[in-house]
Amino acid sequence: MELLKAIILGCVQGLTEFLPVSSSGHLVIGSQILNFQEQGIFFDVCLHLGTLVAIFVVFRKELAGMIRAPFLFLRGNKDGAVRDYFFWDVYVVVATLPAVVVGLFFKDSLERLFDNILIVYCMLIVTGLLMIGTKYLPGRDKPFSWFRCLLIGCAQACAILPGLSRSGSTIFAGMALGIGREKVARFSFIMSIPAILGAAVLQVGDMLQSPPAGDALFNIFAGTLAAAVTGYLAIKLLLDVIRRNKLQWFGYYCLLLAGAGLTHFFFFTG
Repeated sequence: MELLKAIILGCVQGLTEFLPVSSSGHLVIGSQILNFQEQGIFFDVCLHLGTLVAIFVVFRKELAGMIRAPFLFLRGNKDGAVRDYFFWDVYVVVATLPAVVVGLFFKDSLERLFDNILIVYCMLIVTGLLMIGTKYLPGRDKPFSWFRCLLIGCAQACAILPGLSRSGSTIFAGMALGIGREKVARFSFIMSIPAILGAAVLQVGDMLQSPPAGDALFNIFAGTLAAAVTGYLAIKLLLDVIRRNKLQWFGYYCLLLAGAGLTHFFFFTG
């Protein structure tokens, strides 16, 4: 594994994991462009764990409150902040259930889709249309509920398809259900934690069967660090874009990328 390619793919993963443009789609496209399809399961998992570090850093206060809340709640402390954090814990669990079902029962079928570049481009078009559609959703501020969170979780499960953005799908679903865009964006980032960890756990067996060579460990570390740093910057950028209600910018980008990719596929490849 070459160092520069590892860093580039780490940056691609970090930026696109949280920006609503599909990290899986970009990694498939980037791997083909760089002729780097064989980077290995271990490298993929490390990149995702790198983005997980970014979430922990940005949302450290919220996560600390969510970790403490169940213990305080069970001890009888049910003031406003503790209660809110406790229910966020519940809502994250509910929102994770659809992805767990899809990951457990459809893992092998979904992995085969990553070899089909046409699916990536088509799903990028869907992502682009969703992001453009956020411009026309009315601004409301309905509270979270277990049913709304379950529907957001279904959107996250659908985003396992390569090219369909996880953050874009969940933010669009939350806004369509009437939840405030900044609030649902924060929830989207936090609910990605069990999804990322779960995906890593599902790949443990494959990782043990094909461990990386010793001389590749430094490159893997460099790619992971690049994913963490760029992931942090991507979260900050997206939160700012959401405050200004400009998610359609990412939609135009996805449509442009998909259009360029489809043009190249049909007219310049034999």
